Amino acid sequence: MSDSGYGLAQASRMEWIKLRSLRSTWWTLAVTLAGTVGIGLAVGLSSRNASADLVNNALAGVVPGLLVAGALGVLTMTGEYSSGTIRSTLATIPRRPLVLAAKAVVFGAVTLAVGEAAAFVAFFAATATLGHGLVAPALGDPGVLRAVVLSGAAFCLIGLLGLGLGAIIRHSAAAVGVLVAGVYVAAQAIGILTRGAAAYMPILILENSLSTTKPVTCGGDACPHFLSAWAGLGVLSLYAVIALAVGGWLLARRDA
Repeated sequence: MSDSGYGLAQASRMEWIKLRSLRSTWWTLAVTLAGTVGIGLAVGLSSRNASADLVNNALAGVVPGLLVAGALGVLTMTGEYSSGTIRSTLATIPRRPLVLAAKAVVFGAVTLAVGEAAAFVAFFAATATLGHGLVAPALGDPGVLRAVVLSGAAFCLIGLLGLGLGAIIRHSAAAVGVLVAGVYVAAQAIGILTRGAAAYMPILILENSLSTTKPVTCGGDACPHFLSAWAGLGVLSLYAVIALAVGGWLLARRDA
């Protein structure tokens, strides 16, 4: 079947129809948002150290939220393989990289919106309930708005990384396993071996680059090996781009 008339806009519209029809996806995103806010609120309520990075504390719930965003990215791709609907999708739009691009546009936009909402609500909820005489940070304070916005953007980037891994591996459990290993487990193992390489691990980029407003310390000394916020965002973006590029290349060359 010819794909005449199908461009990115038309393909994205089709992907949006698919995504919005999956009630489980929206429930999962809603629970992720609530969990992100709840964890940030709990950490904020327990904060007692005035010298701590209170913004980083408020955004603590983003860390587990990334796993859900990445897993949903995987399932957005692998779900079509497990159900067999990938065949009808590719029959309608034979330009296979276009299919993945449309999924990336739609899923990326949704997770970006949810991530920003989660980060901002978590920040305001946590700072509004600070006790113990702590002064709540404001969005206008140095680095605060940047930390909140970039932490929200991490949802989108890890989600797109998961989408790319789903296209590469095509099996839900295996792709989620690789995602967890790469985002969470590898950071701990590599951190033990070399601090320099650990700075490039996704979860440590979030914790030590994106969501911070104060220098991260290790044993009382500054940790110069951690990336700046914008460099960290660039590295996360590169991971997502590479996964999507490889996934699109393989999608175009393998049977459905």
